[in-house]
Parts: sequence; structure tokens; C-alpha cells
Amino acid sequence: MKLNALIKVKFKSKKRVGRGLGSGRGKTAGRGSKGQKARGKIPPSFIGGTLPLYKKLPRRKGMGNSKGLSNPKVVTLSSLNKFSAKTVIDLEKLLEEKIISKRDFKNGVKILGNGEIKKPLIIKLPISNKAKGIIEGAGGEVE
Repeated sequence: MKLNALIKVKFKSKKRVGRGLGSGRGKTAGRGSKGQKARGKIPPSFIGGTLPLYKKLPRRKGMGNSKGLSNPKVVTLSSLNKFSAKTVIDLEKLLEEKIISKRDFKNGVKILGNGEIKKPLIIKLPISNKAKGIIEGAGGEVE
């Protein structure tokens, strides 16, 4: 390895402020003169003592703005007819068949009794009482 064969890497040096008048960033160190912004640490969102803009805007509803989990994704019985008989149905199986999305993993899934099912299935998810009756009537199991 030779020095002339090395790749040249340039580093931008950190600005050294407040190091004398000759440095170009001396005296006030690029902060202007006087005032709150020249002295203390204030947040970038500070707007001179008035109500900040982000507090004037309404709160946005939806995922990510609520504490805990939001409502679970609803899956109907008729959408489970894709599966063959005696299949164990859990979140991974529903994701494979694209019945739910990756986002629904966080919020969870609940199976409701809308529609009919003709095959015996093994369910390992939260389920409504009506759907439980329909599945067990078709010869399936709920765990």
C-alpha cells in the first residue's frame, strides 16, 4: 500500500466560534447582538412569547396519535373460505393470504360472524361469539 494510492477523504472541520475578531466568527459568535436568542437556549419552535403554531392547530386523530392500540382489524368469516379444511389460522396465515397488512400485526385482528363458512378450520385468534358458533357448527375448533 502506498500513500498515493489511498483514497482522498475530506473532512469538513467544525466551526469554532467565539475565537477572536480575526476568525470571522468572533465577538458575538454568529448570534447577532443582544436579545434572548443571543443569550439562552430556546427551542426552535419559540415564537416570541405568543402561542406556538403547533399548539394552535387541532390534534390529528388516527393511528400513531392514540395511546396504546387502536381498534383491531375486522375479518369476516366469508374471507376465511380461501383456506383449505383443518388449516390452523393465525396472524401469519392471514398475512400470507394478504387478508391483513403488516400494520394490523400491531393493532390485532378480530374475526366477526359475517358471512358463511363451509370448511372446518382451527382458529387461534380473538373471535366473536356468533362466529365461534358458526365455526364449531361447521366442524372447526376455536383455541
